[in-house]
Amino acid sequence: MRWTLRITSALHLAGVLGQALLAGLFVTGDADLLSVHESNAGITHSLLYVQLVVALLFWRRHRVAWPSWATGGLVAAETLQIWAGNERALGVHFPLGMAIFGASAVMTLVLWKATR
Repeated sequence: MRWTLRITSALHLAGVLGQALLAGLFVTGDADLLSVHESNAGITHSLLYVQLVVALLFWRRHRVAWPSWATGGLVAAETLQIWAGNERALGVHFPLGMAIFGASAVMTLVLWKATR
């Protein structure tokens, strides 16, 4: 179960990193990448729901709650992020994206370093 949580977290982080790359390319002038950015958002958010299920199962089996709470927080943040992107509320969308990026990276790092 621990490896499944690590892998789902790493896949989600890869999606988040892809979002940052696509956003950077979009704002520098490649307007066609907006639709790819939107599609990747859906895939990345779906991966996060898989991670949430795995984290909940991990909590049940190992009695370690923090991955479930952290993933739940990321689900809330990404839901707001998707809304802000759809509304073109860039004053929320950009900084929240950086926070999601950082939180996902830290969570993945801690999961890969944790022994319990």
